Amino acid sequence: MPNDNAPQDGASLDAAPPLADTLPLADAKALDAHLTRLQAPRPGRRWRDRTLELLQIPGARDHVRRQVRHWAAAPVAGLERGHVHHGDVLMGDDHAAGRGYLWAAALAGGEDTLGDLVAVVRRLGYATDEGIWDIALANAGINALGAFPGPGALDALRGLERELRYPGARKQVQNAIEAAAGRQGITPGQLLERAVPDHGLGASGSLAREFGEHQAVLEIADPMTARLIYVGSEGRALRTVPAALKAGHPEQIRELKALAKAVRGTLAAERARVEGLMSADRSWPYAEWCRYYRDHPVTGAIARNLIWEFEGADGVWRAATPGDGVLVTVGGDALSVPAAGARVRLWHPLRATAPQVRAWRAFVTDNEMRQPFKQAFREIYLLTPAEEATAAYSNRFAAHVVRYPRLYALFKARGWRSNFLGRHHDGLEGRAKGTFAEGAWQAVLFHENADEEAPHRPEYATTDQVRFERREGSRWRATPVAEVPQVVFSEAMRDVDLFVGVTSIAADPEWSDRGEDRYEAYWRRATFGDLTANAEVRRDALARILPRTRIAGRCSIEGRYLVVRGDLRTYKIHLGSAGILMEPDDAYLCIVPSARRSPGRVFLPFEDERLSLILSKALLLAADSTITDETIIRQIKGDR
Repeated sequence: MPNDNAPQDGASLDAAPPLADTLPLADAKALDAHLTRLQAPRPGRRWRDRTLELLQIPGARDHVRRQVRHWAAAPVAGLERGHVHHGDVLMGDDHAAGRGYLWAAALAGGEDTLGDLVAVVRRLGYATDEGIWDIALANAGINALGAFPGPGALDALRGLERELRYPGARKQVQNAIEAAAGRQGITPGQLLERAVPDHGLGASGSLAREFGEHQAVLEIADPMTARLIYVGSEGRALRTVPAALKAGHPEQIRELKALAKAVRGTLAAERARVEGLMSADRSWPYAEWCRYYRDHPVTGAIARNLIWEFEGADGVWRAATPGDGVLVTVGGDALSVPAAGARVRLWHPLRATAPQVRAWRAFVTDNEMRQPFKQAFREIYLLTPAEEATAAYSNRFAAHVVRYPRLYALFKARGWRSNFLGRHHDGLEGRAKGTFAEGAWQAVLFHENADEEAPHRPEYATTDQVRFERREGSRWRATPVAEVPQVVFSEAMRDVDLFVGVTSIAADPEWSDRGEDRYEAYWRRATFGDLTANAEVRRDALARILPRTRIAGRCSIEGRYLVVRGDLRTYKIHLGSAGILMEPDDAYLCIVPSARRSPGRVFLPFEDERLSLILSKALLLAADSTITDETIIRQIKGDR
């Protein structure tokens, strides 16, 4: 968001680079004159061809690369660290020259140039603490990256999509990817899956470097973790760099650490991309799926921990998960290897029967299979009669009171775009938009300011309708909910349920102690009300996890609660909010989450902060006679 305390005009990146003059003056002038003719974020064919011609002049590529490298690292004159500033450009007042050099750098190529170009775009899009907000040039840089040769540029674009802070950045990244795909005659989805860098990792998702008696190993341990370890002559693995390597190989260790960071970034981007395919109608020939999914050093770590469906010669789809070179069915049997052209698709519980879903959930839990995202335990949202009646929208998650800063942050984390609420242009009504089915559908969550005391930066908001739109060319057309594909509707409502569940004031255990009553009725209703689909999945997971814990004999699941029998009292933990009521009078027990409270070594079939919180509370309350926290003891004894 714009900063009202930004410094006065005049901040800019120094335009005069310390060039070693390898390019003759006449050639430099000709190159500069041509590059300044670019008047749009994307050049035409004639401009591109002439640029490629000029880049053949000896020294021209170095001239362009050195200029962009200088902008990537140059100090920002007069710009306070951490402030956004509007209106300033990359070089003086000449946007055309800036665009031209960014595009010339992309056409020149080179791994070093890629890093510098990304650094410049990050500064222009204010993704760094020291940045200049210049949307026109940031957009030019994004589009230039879309034309950059090699898979690294697409990986960088996906990172920028998460980092850039200005409105429209995500759309620009998508446009750049679509343009790059169009040039190759494939879909954006195909382009992204084919351009995932392997970072030099072997088929097992690891690489090793020898340094005398030591070895450094970078490995993808599971779908969530890439780690760098060091092994000495005695064979013991260390997480920290041995002193001998620090002293003898500092540069190589820095490079390995940078590589590990890049691998983690790609792994995170791939988890998000593959999860996005849950709403898409995509399938792959078996041989193609093996190449880009199962056998890829990075994507494979994700694909091998998911459930897939394979079409047999009889036309029947059978679900299996890739094991060690074997397709394993839910019964533990090996599925026959499909023909190279047989189709493969990502399994979704919406297409499975209830017994099949239960069987896969048991398989994941029993085998402690760490899935990269909820799949076997994924929530399903079906159209209700009320939604069929309203036709144009869903009110399923309307009228919730949420913490707005958390909601806005969660929008961005889940890839939704939204305006910012407040008494300013376009801030009176919130519209958060999330795309599904690889951009073919869009869900819109309406919300509004509920905080009269802070009209410009509200602390609270209320949720409203969810509507759907179908993409038709470059436009979106409003569509009745009954016409939305089931899987798109389910995935969109799953996100909205997540937004409400995480940001609702019902998730605040201390709310009832604030002395505020304006939302008291809502807080109690939401904190101990009916379970959403998200909470129902949590209940199913708990039913499978609890028998494995040391408190199994003290716990039972009754309706919407996990009931825990302690030595002093019996407690009911709500499976949605994690709020606690104490029997026999349903007195509220406030326990503030602590980083030190965790379910320990209990295997969780999916990452879920609320599930972990419920388990940690259950473990604490099952041994209530050993609690030492005075604030909790007073409440249990009725001395509040």
